Amino acid sequence: MTIISGILMLGVLVFVHELGHFMVAKWCGVQVLKFSLGFGPKLVSRQHGETEYQICAIPLGGYVQMLGEGGGEQGEDVELTAAEKLRSFAEQSVAKRLAIVSAGPIMNLMLPLLILPISFMVGVQMPTYIEAPAVIGYVVPESQGSSSGFVAGDRILGLNQDTVVAWNDVNKSFISAAGEALQFTVERDGKQLNLEMAAENESLQGMQALGLLPYQEARIGGTAADMPAAKAGIVAGDLIVKIGDYPIGSWYDLKGVIQEIGEQPTPVYFERSGESLVAELIPQQRDGKGDFLLGVAPKYSSELVRYGFVDAVGRGVDKTWELIDITIVFVQKMVTGNVSTKNIGGPITVVQIAGQAAQTDLAAILSVLAFISIQLGILNLLPIPILDGGHILFYLIELIIRRPVPIQVRDAAQRVGMLMLLLLMALAISNDIIRLWG
Repeated sequence: MTIISGILMLGVLVFVHELGHFMVAKWCGVQVLKFSLGFGPKLVSRQHGETEYQICAIPLGGYVQMLGEGGGEQGEDVELTAAEKLRSFAEQSVAKRLAIVSAGPIMNLMLPLLILPISFMVGVQMPTYIEAPAVIGYVVPESQGSSSGFVAGDRILGLNQDTVVAWNDVNKSFISAAGEALQFTVERDGKQLNLEMAAENESLQGMQALGLLPYQEARIGGTAADMPAAKAGIVAGDLIVKIGDYPIGSWYDLKGVIQEIGEQPTPVYFERSGESLVAELIPQQRDGKGDFLLGVAPKYSSELVRYGFVDAVGRGVDKTWELIDITIVFVQKMVTGNVSTKNIGGPITVVQIAGQAAQTDLAAILSVLAFISIQLGILNLLPIPILDGGHILFYLIELIIRRPVPIQVRDAAQRVGMLMLLLLMALAISNDIIRLWG
């Protein structure tokens, strides 16, 4: 289901992209020969008017083929009648060709302006801590955060040049600071301190990758059947306050305490609906090996936030610009070498993310669609031959030199562009495989 859902969501974005090319081409009077979703062997094909609409076997893109475009049987070097020349892509003005080629990525960049307001009106499930002050609840031992001097209770006030008010501000700052040393301003016991983290950090993976976690109370979100907690009568919603002689201040205290106790009978003190209760249990290992476990999962606190139409539109516009800015900065950092190529995700990652979102709720689906759509739009605007950005570059050169770039030059450049794209795809897929299977 994840794969199918992911492919369908990716298909929506490809359709929107190609629809942009198609609509502007029709508006300019250009004859569209084919409208294809996917590449390779045809699965479904239907001729309607002068255009063949088809779905192909490889769902990793699509194309709109126009009369007088590129090479081939009906490309720009083919002899055309006077009537056909009027509808040939190659015979259009540079302005029209620019509009047709730009329309695809522009549609991808505009799509979030339509769908993000809908997600904000439907309601977005937000972790309650995301807008709370960025107070560290736990520092993972031997993590980058621990080695940089962070301790539980530190409140982050600033990161490099950015002021931090809430947890959400920290994650936004990581993109612009990628590849740089991180300079944190923190408040500890009423005093301000400066803590530094080396440039070789995992900030792009988020605060958890640095070992800095928000406060998480030891409240049970669920229990596993046939495990100690469930057998002892502990249920979702219970708040653990003490295990044996060890007080429990947060969820992160549980693991160390349980390992310390081992396979020994121990009382667990907890609260339920304001009532103090106690149950005795014995931590156990799975299949007699590994960590000792109680069989509990944390309860993550979140709330459904909805907005009226006007506020939702405003939020949608702000979020769209934020995503565009993040993506552009990320690409810049990648080109300059400040961000590792290990952060590039390929089709497996895209399908996985989209598929997982498709199985949650409408707001999550629309948010992921918007994020991937923006990445698709900006990727296609890169000045790489074979991408839309490469064609745009050729047309801008044509405006300057006042004649088309020779087709032989364009063909050679597109072969180079195809090689670059294949190498990039190979890198992205290898990253996907490493992420999935190590």
